[in-house]
Parts: sequence; C-alpha cells; structure tokens
Amino acid sequence: MTALTEIVDASRGVAESSARSGKVAILAELLGRLEPGEVAVGVAWLSGVPRQGRVGVGWSTVRDVDPPPAPAPTLTIAELDAAIAEIAAAAGDGSAGERRRRLEGLLASATAPEAAFIRRLLTGELRQGALAGVMADAVARAADVPDPTLRRALMLSGDLPAVAEVAMRDGTAGLRAVGLQLMRPILPMLASPGAGAAQAVADFGRASVEHKLDGVRVQIHRRGSEVRVFTRKLNDITAALPGVVAAALRLAPTALVLDGEALWMSERGPASFQETMSQIDADAPPEGVVTFVFDVLHVDGRDLLDAPLEERLRELAAIAPELQVPGIVTTDPDAAERVLADALRAGHEGVVVKDATSTYAAGRRGRAWRKVKPVRTYDLVVLGADWGHGRRRGWLSNLHLGARDPAAASFAMVGKCFKGLTDELLRWQTDALLALPHTRRGISVLVEPALVVEIALDGVQSSSRYPGGVALRFARVRRYRPDKDADAADTIDDLRALLPAGRGGRDGEDRRTRSSDTA
Repeated sequence: MTALTEIVDASRGVAESSARSGKVAILAELLGRLEPGEVAVGVAWLSGVPRQGRVGVGWSTVRDVDPPPAPAPTLTIAELDAAIAEIAAAAGDGSAGERRRRLEGLLASATAPEAAFIRRLLTGELRQGALAGVMADAVARAADVPDPTLRRALMLSGDLPAVAEVAMRDGTAGLRAVGLQLMRPILPMLASPGAGAAQAVADFGRASVEHKLDGVRVQIHRRGSEVRVFTRKLNDITAALPGVVAAALRLAPTALVLDGEALWMSERGPASFQETMSQIDADAPPEGVVTFVFDVLHVDGRDLLDAPLEERLRELAAIAPELQVPGIVTTDPDAAERVLADALRAGHEGVVVKDATSTYAAGRRGRAWRKVKPVRTYDLVVLGADWGHGRRRGWLSNLHLGARDPAAASFAMVGKCFKGLTDELLRWQTDALLALPHTRRGISVLVEPALVVEIALDGVQSSSRYPGGVALRFARVRRYRPDKDADAADTIDDLRALLPAGRGGRDGEDRRTRSSDTA
C-alpha cells in the first residue's frame, strides 16, 4: 500500500511548479507508482475532491478539531480513503458529533503536512493547480495511451478518476471500450466565440444557423418510461423539470439522448437566464419552462456522436420537430444574417453557427460551433474585490478579474470592474466572496478562484501592468454564472485574440469586432 505522504508531496510539488509541463510530470510519475486500487482515489484527491464527494464536514469543524500531529507518517492512501468514507457515512441523530470524533482520530494519526492536506481536501480548498486538463494529460502519460483516446473516454463518461483507473489497468483497449450509456451523462460539446454569422457560414461552406437561447443547458436521457435530465455540469435536475420529462415521454423513440435548453417563456417572450434559474429553483411548473432541443446523440440503439451534424439534424426533425430550436442549414451568408436578425427580434441572444459536417465532440470547445451575439461577453473568474466607499461602503465592489491561462494552469488578471452591479448583486457578491477562502490586503479581499462572472466589454488593450499582456476596456458585469466552474472560464488567449493584428491577433486578423457569448 502506498503511503499518504507520497500524495502530499506530489500535491506540494504541483502547487510549487509554475509550468504545466512540470505539473504533468509530477502527477504522471506519482500515478505510475500507485497500486491499481489507489489510482481513482489519488486522481480524485489531486483534482481537489474526496472520492465520496461531500462528506458533511465544514470549515468550522475542521478549524476547531486540532489534535497534536503524529511524529512520523504512518497513514496510507487506503486508510485515509476508508476514514473519509466512515465520516461521510455518519447520519442521523448525533451524526455531527460522530463525524467530529472520527475526524479528530484521523487528524491525530496524521503528520502536520498530512493534516493540512486532509483539511484542505475536506473543505474544498485543495487548489494546487491540478485542473482536469492537467490531470488528464498526466494520466495519458502515465498509462502511455494516446491523448485523444483518453479524452474521448473522459468526455463520454464524465468521470476522470474512473477513466484514469481504466487507462492504468486496461490501456488503450479499455479506453476504446468506453461508450455512450443511457442515463449516464456525457460532457456537452461547446461553442467558441465567432466573428459573425455570415463569416462563420463562409468559413464552413455549409452550416446550420440556429437561434441561441439564454436558458439552462440540458441533456435529456430516456430509457423506456424513465427520463433523466442533466445540466452542463452533469448534475441531475430531473425532479426540478417535470415539463422536460413530459416532453421527452411524448416522443416516439423509447431510447434517446437529446441536447438542448430549458427556457422559461413569459408573456413578454423568453426570460433571462436568472429568471429561468429562479423558476427551476422554485420547482418550475411543467407549463412554464419550455423544452428546446438542438441535437440528438442516440436513438433506439444507434449512437450518433460520429454522424455528421446535418444527419443528426434530419434525425431530430423526424422525431421531435415540435421541440427543435429554430434554424436553417445553408450555404448563404446573407441567410445566416437573416436568422440572426430573427433570433434577436424573438428576444434571444443571437445564433450558433455550426459546421454541417462536424461530429459531436463531447466536452470540447472547438471551432466547429461558433456563437455569435451583438454584445461581446466573456466568462472570467473573480480573483478578489475591493471594499467600496460612499454609497457602496460596507460592500465588496470593484472586482479583480482573471482569465484562465491553460499554459500555466492558473488565472491571469486582466483588469478590474465595478460597473453593472445592482444593490442586490452587491449584497450577494459580498457574502459569496467572503464565504470563499480569502486573505485581506489593504482594501482588497483576495479569494480562491471559484466564482465565474459574465463580463461585457468593448475590447481589450495591450498592457504591461498585467502578466497576461492585456487589459479590459469598458468592462461591466452582466451576471454571475453559478452553472460554470472556474476551469470552464474563457482563456487569456481568447482575450489576446481581440488585440489588433500584430499585437496578439491570430493569422493577422483584426479581432476587435469579434462577438462572443457564454454557452
């Protein structure tokens, strides 16, 4: 059995390494030394979460339980995993006290570095830079399997620890056996920002141009009379969307996987994302939230992931025309602009333009799908905030914003923003930021990068002030995105692409007029 201290040492090494390649090397070397039954546990821990998920231990409990550390390391990976399972299993009357007692015994058997690791693991603070992409690279290297094969298996299963276990045990053959399964969600295909509807159609030659809705992304699985509805983060929200369930049950096929949106439709037209979320949180009535679908991934025993989009759309039109998102397949750029105008008149965000020949690249944000909106927006991560003054005294106001930097497996600050914040949002924001692990520096509160916020901006400019080399221009807050994790935020390269040609734009193209959105 492998000693826990080996995981702790690797975690510290990853945190201290600034380069992605260094992090991958440390993790791959560790994975190669783990026992087969330890791989899934180790990958989960080094990704920042216990294998059991939430275990019912909060920060206040962890803070108050502080026995003297053990003089020498004795804990193994298996022993810590078993102890966490026992803590998570405590339930009923007296469970809080039982969890506290078990936690105290666990920490008493740990050295000081091990105890610090356990505390951060249980409270969600183990953020040493081993993001999912870094860990996936490490697994591919340790198992000596092709990176595309591993990533496809990961996309289809949505479970990195399980995929790592398969890769280390069964290699490439095992990963190729991982396929789409009904009632097990897969990571959704994502769209990249597009320069415009007409330009995207011209690039593709033949494209599907579809209304872009500002709803909740849903993946709908049906098997006979059973229906499950999952979010883009693979959370099961079936109970909250009875209307979506009913819509799926009305369709003729009895085995289905559909990709779409749930959107609250009011008398005034489509509601905002926040209004839709509030209806879902309040157990939305079936007649209120409307089901829209734009892709089909499985029908009655046939997987369609590798079929061209145009074929999938024909299948969707045959089985669920009443649910299909409005759109056309065209080679005409002008027709695409007309669809964009129609979508905006209908109250939607814009359009998504998709290559008609593209397959469904689960979990990927590639160039085969391009999202076009008249307002340029980016999903950035809150790195901190400054205490306000005057009317905003007592609230955290001026946000420090960061873009994801995949090369460094961290976040690059790109500016500050205080515009667009209502009093209600200021109150919520202050509470949410102070609830995160944080440090204070003068008037600033610096937080762990966890909250994603949608920022509208007029563009970016070159900046020597920020390490990423760009600064936002005329930024304003549009909304927070509780449906997104920090590792799904837009990247520093997305922002650099807005710089004029010669200052970071790719292929000599001036990207200042590029549009974007958040789906």
